[in-house]
Amino acid sequence: MSLYKRLHDSEEAEAAAAAAAGGTTPPVKASGRRDPALDELRHRVHSSLIEELGPILYDKRLTEDDLRKKVHDALHAAIAAERTPLSAADKAQLIQDVSDDILGYGPIDKLLRDDAVSEIMCNGPKMIYVERSGKLTLSDVTFVDELHLRRIIDKIVAQIGRRIDESSPLCDARLPDGSRVNAVISPLSVGGPFLTIRKFSADPLRIDDLIRFGTLSVHSARFLQACIVGKLNVIVAGGTGTGKTTTLNVLSSFIPSDERIITVEDAKELQLAQDHVLSLETRPPNVEGKGEVSIRDLVKNTLRMRPDRIVVGECRSGEALDMLQAMNTGHDGSLTTLHANNPRDTLSRLETLVLMAGYDLPVRAIREQIASAVDMIVQLQRLRDGSRRITHITEVAGMEGEVVTLQDVFLFDFSAGVDESGRFKGQLKATGVRPKFSQKLADHGIRLGPEMFSTPADAAPPAPKGRR
Repeated sequence: MSLYKRLHDSEEAEAAAAAAAGGTTPPVKASGRRDPALDELRHRVHSSLIEELGPILYDKRLTEDDLRKKVHDALHAAIAAERTPLSAADKAQLIQDVSDDILGYGPIDKLLRDDAVSEIMCNGPKMIYVERSGKLTLSDVTFVDELHLRRIIDKIVAQIGRRIDESSPLCDARLPDGSRVNAVISPLSVGGPFLTIRKFSADPLRIDDLIRFGTLSVHSARFLQACIVGKLNVIVAGGTGTGKTTTLNVLSSFIPSDERIITVEDAKELQLAQDHVLSLETRPPNVEGKGEVSIRDLVKNTLRMRPDRIVVGECRSGEALDMLQAMNTGHDGSLTTLHANNPRDTLSRLETLVLMAGYDLPVRAIREQIASAVDMIVQLQRLRDGSRRITHITEVAGMEGEVVTLQDVFLFDFSAGVDESGRFKGQLKATGVRPKFSQKLADHGIRLGPEMFSTPADAAPPAPKGRR
């Protein structure tokens, strides 16, 4: 329970006791509101520490433990100087709140430390939602006011050399652990600054974790590993929050360690385990509107860096054309993600993104490029029970007339229904179709066994014959 909640509860208890004794009832504060006097004390102590410590907070020579000790010593001294009577518990909570503001990210620091929380959504200073196991709940954490939330946003953004102000009220950033951050401030946000943090696990998920979660099956995992080692060009598609980046990270872990990998992202999120990895990150324009470096600029530059693999965090504009060009000019094994609801929509969206490059290309030429460049689509979906599942592993088989043909190699079995808790019981199953790129994998010394594509009907024992 927070300091402010304890104070509110104690005030209400005092009011009830006074009423029972027949005395004058002191005013009771409205439930859920913070105590202005304590918020003012907290603000004074925070400002005093910033003024006293100054550059020490950004001294890279200090270890985290040394910095924390200096802050706590100064914090105790500042509280003692205020001479405000506080109980031991309230004083400890005040110290925790202020140290979180200075050393961490304020009230949301404990949410960032909570491994069960996958996403934090601040809809202004007083309404903070969290996602646990795919479900949204309102947390009991609040900021003091809009200025308090704005200070935390400024701190996050400044750490990676970006800015957010009235001239640039939108910002994509990241935390040191790779967690994705999006911030929106006035005049675009109505009701206070908005902050959204998609947390990344300190220990990146591996293929075994995805199998355990039911995201994919053992056979489909082996199939995907063979496709990545065999240098197929793969697109990971899905809606927002379906786990595209996590899946891309897992697929990238299959890339052999003796290959040179170059990643291109808006904000660095991929956590590849290989040693020979070069990470490129976009740069927004400066105050004068100059100096912007887009994903498209970086994708073009990677072609001059002798890559064995190009991994693009997400294609969302004209860089899709450059990605296709790279796939078609000898850079096999490239990986990227894009937003789409199913494999057919993935191709349509890819066409649209290519047209955003600004060239007046015939649709047939674009489709021929796609059919030639892309080997496979891995489609993800966030199901009604909150789980994230791979629903399609689809081969891009070629062209038939004006249409790019697709064939599903693995499909999620929705027909299995749901259990008593509402969780889907189905899993990713083979369709029985052997992909055309099997020969391409065989040329790389990778042979796919027939058991990988066997359907449940194939695996079932023959029915016993009846008596005559």
